[in-house]
Amino acid sequence: DEFISSPPRKTVRFGGTLSEILLKYEKGDTTDFELLKHQLSDPDIKDAQLLNWLHEFRASVTYLTKELEQLVNILLKLPWLRRSREVVEEYLGFLGNLVSAQTVHLRPCLRMIVSQFVPPRITIREDDVDISDSDDDDENISENFNTCHRALQTVARYVPSTPQFLMPILVEFFPFINKSERTLECYVHNLLRVTVYLPTLRLQILELIIEKLLKLDVSTPQQDIEDAEETANNCANEEKSTEEGLFDMEEDEDRKGDKVVSASIERMAHPLAERLDILMTILFSYIKDVCHVDGKLDISNTKDLYRDLVSVFDKLILPTHASCHVQYFMFYICSFKLGLAEAFLDHLWKKLQDPNNPSVIRQTAGSYIGSFLARAKFIPIITVKACLDLLVNWLHKYIDNQDTGGNAYCDVALHGPFYSTCQAVFYTLIFRHKQLLDGSLRKGLSYLQSLNFERIVMCQLNPLKICIPSVVNLFAAITRKYQLVFCYTIIERNNRQFIPVVRSGTGGDLVQTCTNPLDSFFPFDPYILKRSKKTIDPMYQFWEELSAEDLEDLKKPIKKGSSEDEDDDFLKGETPQNDGVVGIAPNSYESNTRSPVSSIGSPADCYVPYPL
Repeated sequence: DEFISSPPRKTVRFGGTLSEILLKYEKGDTTDFELLKHQLSDPDIKDAQLLNWLHEFRASVTYLTKELEQLVNILLKLPWLRRSREVVEEYLGFLGNLVSAQTVHLRPCLRMIVSQFVPPRITIREDDVDISDSDDDDENISENFNTCHRALQTVARYVPSTPQFLMPILVEFFPFINKSERTLECYVHNLLRVTVYLPTLRLQILELIIEKLLKLDVSTPQQDIEDAEETANNCANEEKSTEEGLFDMEEDEDRKGDKVVSASIERMAHPLAERLDILMTILFSYIKDVCHVDGKLDISNTKDLYRDLVSVFDKLILPTHASCHVQYFMFYICSFKLGLAEAFLDHLWKKLQDPNNPSVIRQTAGSYIGSFLARAKFIPIITVKACLDLLVNWLHKYIDNQDTGGNAYCDVALHGPFYSTCQAVFYTLIFRHKQLLDGSLRKGLSYLQSLNFERIVMCQLNPLKICIPSVVNLFAAITRKYQLVFCYTIIERNNRQFIPVVRSGTGGDLVQTCTNPLDSFFPFDPYILKRSKKTIDPMYQFWEELSAEDLEDLKKPIKKGSSEDEDDDFLKGETPQNDGVVGIAPNSYESNTRSPVSSIGSPADCYVPYPL
């Protein structure tokens, strides 16, 4: 009775098997073929029907030539990822058979897979406007991504040339930077997963990702990020003061509120900075995961990744002026092992001293050396001394060569690499002089005296005139304190050469001479992206602001015959933030300017008055 009363099972057949339908199509009978396309395009097609069709297609891939491209495209548009496990497995089998039998369909298959590297799009209508973006509520999104990577691996297994066809597609499908954070996050994460099973693409994929990160980075200057954060904090404080005292909340409500506040504190106020922060966090996690196996550093993996990252650094980062955050991927990988940090410094040193390199690249290499030596806590003082020896010896040789030529005068265009190296040395000394003098003051002073700063400062090229004023003034204060060289006479002479000019036709505005003729920057200035900075901060040397006592102390030179263990307190106290900075009136050379090193956690533009 039950059998008789039950409805007959729906069949998916009409007009015979798939091979028969395709043979009829070849002879000009398109009726069944059109019905087939219609059924496959039906969004309500059942799993059982789809499974049967896929099984037949899998066995009939020899028929799916270039002429049936339209039918193949319909098959590639099927929503197979959100189907039953049986359908997914059958579809993966079909893809493998298709690309192995008909490589003409390789590109469309790859495009279909890569298009699934971002969350599915949803459309929300607001005031007759379609707002379309990623769907963050898809619970199966992680599983779907896993299946996509299985599909890609299946295709790559059957077609060894997959990587060369895949890379242009990965570039093409990279989302625009104004897409949602979630879309960018998923796509970059999936790109990095591809490098695990297609290692030949790793360098190109890293290059693609870092190029996109760099565009984000240069689109969001540090000042814009800080301004956005300040505005957001002011708005939050106003809201808080308005709401304060209005409600007597329960303790559990307070806890909920704290969670919301902590989540909002993590977010960057600047939308592009928020995207960059998320993507930098992913990149740092990737570097850590590749270099560590079972929690231990894998030297072979680390060296291979280091080579790829240095290659990307040379191609993209070094020629880019004033990026703020992306270059920290080199800072991070170098922290894993001292040998990597030394290799990076050696790499930069070769760039700096090679006269065949463009002057701007040599100058930037000098900036990286100085900033890296000053900021990286993981670089021991013995390495700092070795680098200072190299840099200072090169400076002395440079001065020797100029003495015999006709270009021994102050000119940035002629001597850019020299000035950049001087600034790197001065900057390193500002940050590291305490460690250089630690232990035995006499030995430390003897080492600093051996560097012969006096000859560098007094030479005809006049580096104190070109280097950033904040660096020059702090260097002058330290070298005076330890009686290494007296810079103030030269600084004052340089200042007198820069007399402010008044524009007669514009209401008497001051025209200020450029205070950064090198157009230099310190690439490892403080990292301010909230999430990813947690990775960098533990290994980062912050600038410790000068207190009034420190400034007074800098005016007092070390007396000869003082105790060998006597220590200076130039960098005293822990103030990574710019709280309570002592304001010193800048001299005319610096008025109305803010140098690139005056940001949070960097030396401020201070001027230590020279003795009369």
